[in-house]
Amino acid sequence: MDILLTHGYFLYEDPKELQIMKPYPPLGILYICAHLRNKGIDAEVFDSTFSSREKLFSILQGSRPSIVGIYANLMTRPNVVEILRVAKDAGWQTVVGGPEPGAYVNEYLEAGADVVVTGEGELTLEELVPILQSRAAPALHNVDGIAFRDANGTVIRTKPRGQIRDIDAQPWPARDLIDVDEYVSVWRKHHGMGSVSLITARGCPYHCRWCSHEVFGKTHRRRKPALVADELEWLINRYHPDMAWMADDVFTIHPGWLFQYAGELKRRGLKLPFECISRADRLTPAVIDTLSDIGCFRLWIGSESGSQRILDAMERGVTVEQVQTAVALCRARGIQSGMFLMWGYEGEELQDIEATIQHVKKTDPDIFFTTVAYPIKGTPYFSEVDGRVEPLKVWSVGSDREIRIRGRHSRRFYGFADKLLRTEVELEKVRSKPDTDLLTVAELQGKVTDFRASLIASATEVEA
Repeated sequence: MDILLTHGYFLYEDPKELQIMKPYPPLGILYICAHLRNKGIDAEVFDSTFSSREKLFSILQGSRPSIVGIYANLMTRPNVVEILRVAKDAGWQTVVGGPEPGAYVNEYLEAGADVVVTGEGELTLEELVPILQSRAAPALHNVDGIAFRDANGTVIRTKPRGQIRDIDAQPWPARDLIDVDEYVSVWRKHHGMGSVSLITARGCPYHCRWCSHEVFGKTHRRRKPALVADELEWLINRYHPDMAWMADDVFTIHPGWLFQYAGELKRRGLKLPFECISRADRLTPAVIDTLSDIGCFRLWIGSESGSQRILDAMERGVTVEQVQTAVALCRARGIQSGMFLMWGYEGEELQDIEATIQHVKKTDPDIFFTTVAYPIKGTPYFSEVDGRVEPLKVWSVGSDREIRIRGRHSRRFYGFADKLLRTEVELEKVRSKPDTDLLTVAELQGKVTDFRASLIASATEVEA
C-alpha cells in the first residue's frame, strides 16, 4: 500500500449524528483514491463512518508504516489531530487536506502533519506520494498546493495548485473500497428510504462572506449531463436506492444544463427521487417544473435571514422576495422546501430578527434549520470580526463553531430568538387550521408574549 486515505468522522461516537442518522460516503477521498489508482498508486481507504478510532489506530500501529492522508473539516478537527498523533508515533508520514487545513496550516503542521494539501487533492497527491516515498524532502518545494516545514523548521507554502479543468476526465469515486450498501441500509432503516449520493459539479462562484472556498475556490466546473446520468444509472442498478442526494453546492446554477440532464434521464427512463440545494435566484418556474418532472421531492434553499439589510451585508445576492417566491413555486409543484437560517450575523438587531420571523411565517417552508453564525477562518466574515473572536476551547479539541465574539448578543438572546421563531410559526399553523383549537392558540400566544419579552430583555446582554 502506497497511501491510506481516511477521515475523522465516527458516526457512533457522535450523539447528534446518531439522532439524525443520515450518513453519506466520503466522496472526496473516494475521488482521490480513484485518481491515484488510475495513476498506478496503490491507494486504500479506511472509512471511519461506521467503524471506530480503536480499529483505525490498530491498523496504524500494526501495519508497516507508509503514508496516511486524512480529510479534515471544522467538525472533525479533534479526531484528525488524534489520528495524526497516533500515526506519527507509529512511524507514518502524514498528510492532511480538506476544507479546513488550508486555513490552519501552522496548527496542523504543529499537530503532526508532515504536509498540508491546499485546494483539490488529486493532482497534488499524485505528485506528492512518490516524493514522500523516496523521502526526497527538497522536491517538496516543486509541488504546487502544499505547505510543509523545511529542514530549518520554516513553514513553506508553495504556489496554489491550478484547478482540474476537465472534471469529466476524472474517474468516478472508488465506491468499491467502502461498504456503500451499509449507507443505503442505514438510511432505509431510519428513514424508510435508502439513499445514495453523487456530485455533478465542483465549486460555487458566489461570494457569501461567511462561506469557505478553501478547496475549490470560486469556480464552477460541471460534468456533462450524459456522464452524470451514466453514474446515476449505475448507482441505481448497483445499490437499488430509493432516493439520491445531489451533493452540489448549487444544483440548479445552470438551467440549460438542468434541462439537458432532464432530457437525458427521460430518454433512459430514469426517475429516482432526490433532494438538492439551490439558491432562490436560480429557481424559475421552468426550473422548478423540470426538477419536479425528474423526481426532486425536496429542495433546500439558503434563506439565512428575512432582513434584506442582513442579506446584503452577507453579500448573498438574493432578495427576501425571491426566497418567498421560490418556496411558493415548490409548493405549487409538490416539492417540499427546506430553509437554512442564520442568527447573529454581524450587525443583526431585534428588527432583523423580527423580520426573519415574519419571513418564515409568510414563506411557510416544510422544514427549516437555524444556526448561530460562526466565522470560519479564511472567509471575509472571519476577517471582519477577527479581532473580537475568542475560542472557547484549545484549538486541537475545539472548532470554529466553539467561539465567542466580543460585543455580539449573548447565546441566551439567540436562544430566545429561536424559541420565538418556532412558537410563532407553530401558532401560525394552528390558526390556519379550519378546526382551530382556541385553547392551544391561547397557550401559544402566551408563549409568544413571554419569549418576545425575554428576547427584548436580553438584548442588552453581549458576549464579553
